[in-house]
Amino acid sequence: MAAKNEVPPWGLAIAGSTGAVLANALVYPLDIVKTRLQVQIKQHKLDPPRDALDTTHKHYEGTIHAITSILEDEGLVGLYSGMAGSLLGVASTNFAYFYWYSTVRTLYLNRVSQGKHPSTAVELGLGAVAGALAQLFTIPIAVITTRQQTQPKGEKKSMLGTAKEVIDGEDGFAGLWRGIKASLVLVVNPAITYGAYQRLREAMYPDDRALQPHQAFLLGALSKSLATIVTQPLIVAKVGLQSRPPPARQGKPFKSFLEVMQFIIEKEGPLGLYKGVAPQIVKGIMVQGILMMTKERVELLFVLLFRYVRKMRREQLEQLAALAAKKVEEARVAVTKT
Repeated sequence: MAAKNEVPPWGLAIAGSTGAVLANALVYPLDIVKTRLQVQIKQHKLDPPRDALDTTHKHYEGTIHAITSILEDEGLVGLYSGMAGSLLGVASTNFAYFYWYSTVRTLYLNRVSQGKHPSTAVELGLGAVAGALAQLFTIPIAVITTRQQTQPKGEKKSMLGTAKEVIDGEDGFAGLWRGIKASLVLVVNPAITYGAYQRLREAMYPDDRALQPHQAFLLGALSKSLATIVTQPLIVAKVGLQSRPPPARQGKPFKSFLEVMQFIIEKEGPLGLYKGVAPQIVKGIMVQGILMMTKERVELLFVLLFRYVRKMRREQLEQLAALAAKKVEEARVAVTKT
């Protein structure tokens, strides 16, 4: 878009991360709920019986039951467990993603397509490259946040304490990058999201202009819903990799996301790969809608700011040029008089 060409990659990155932090802060309890639904495993008849008083591995029947249970067991603070780390991860991941996405897309438009809009396949590829670069730098925060969100009430730890717990595990320092393969595979999620966003925008609002807030919200919600439905099994597997192993594993961590998926199918059937999909979609719709709505507004502010700065610079240059011309003229008159 013409307006976006006026904003450098770091400006687009700030706009994207600002929208992401605001959106995730507003719907954070849904993030807790979807994470806990995704890591829980139904009690199997061959598993050892659980203590009825043990709330560490309490089974939630759905979104509403999870919310009410967390409120009963942990209070309101339980719905915001690990929020600081999560928002830090959201800010860093989205900053990195939008920075690299705008960078690689601009390079493609300028050097490969000569300004022509990229195809859907290319759009997905650009998004995947940006997502992979972002994940490599930010996945440790995601691992720590997932652990914090699934820690029982009596075992809550700070970000540093949780990081130490991960490092003290059998994987050592590499444990902070648990799920990196699944995360790299999951770059198709933002790739599908932003690829679909671009395509839907061109189809529904083809004019080269800033979107209205409700238009950006609608596009964000539609694109994120599509991406979530397609990638939900991988999302569940990634959360399983990064959280504590379920009781049936007797402390043995998963080694790959395929192992997680096989375990879930064995215990719960194929539909187990879609557990937590309801809060995941609701959260995704709200987050992506608010994110894109906020991002469009922040980008517009940057455009106005840069235009104002350029205008001020131009006026200053014109004043300097006028002053220089006046001095030259005064010097010429002085020479003429002598």
